Amino acid sequence: MSRPLFYVPAGTLDGAAPGERVTVAGSEGRHAATVRRLGPGEGVDLADGAGVRAAGQVEQAEGSELVVVLESVVREPRQPFRLVLVQALAKGDRDELAAETATELGVDAVVPWQAERSIVRWKAEKAEKSLAKWRAVVFAAAKQSRRATVPAVEAALDSAGLARRISSARLAVVLHEEAVEPLSRVLDSLIAHRHGGDGGEARGREDEVLFVVGPEGGISPAEIARFTEAGAVTALLGPHVLRSSTAGPAALALAGDRLGRWPGRTAEPS
Repeated sequence: MSRPLFYVPAGTLDGAAPGERVTVAGSEGRHAATVRRLGPGEGVDLADGAGVRAAGQVEQAEGSELVVVLESVVREPRQPFRLVLVQALAKGDRDELAAETATELGVDAVVPWQAERSIVRWKAEKAEKSLAKWRAVVFAAAKQSRRATVPAVEAALDSAGLARRISSARLAVVLHEEAVEPLSRVLDSLIAHRHGGDGGEARGREDEVLFVVGPEGGISPAEIARFTEAGAVTALLGPHVLRSSTAGPAALALAGDRLGRWPGRTAEPS
């Protein structure tokens, strides 16, 4: 059985070494000490949500605090490329399901998108509550999958804002059922370009890859035109039309393998 993981504030594990004691407090400490009823001698993992993971043993558990004696501390290596899911708002919590599954599959950030054809609308106070809910969903998914890094959930964008974001990305892929180029070929081209010595300018940019997923009614022709003009490419996932909640995670699973982010693979084109 996997050791339970609890998050501590960013910076808590910076410079920490085996033998040191770390106190887990707040909601995480309460969950560990009161809900999980962990006791002295039990093994736990700690993470700061920014890529640092520590293993240790419980020394003390009282009230809402857990004191852990560290055994090891490691910073996980930076993954090839930064994968971002741009998920259109969708009804029936399908957008939240996409964000949750994407987190389990290793996404680095999630961006809610108010598409032209989105039935769901985020306005004023509802937007703040909905964004907070997405962040809670992503946090829980990161913890469940025992990730050392909690993906960022950014503020929602409209289509104009998304076009600007696309223009600054290394690659933006709009997943579209009418596309011709398979996503696997687009990813292989990205790898080949990266390894082909494309000059200091490209290597100096952040290797951010956006995957843009539309709502139930699809992405409008005007949005496709705007995004491709900003530098996006369209790509086809497979022979079947996927739901809004499925397309993003499917693309991330393929990207995790093709781009060398999953064990056993290197980022080399086939």
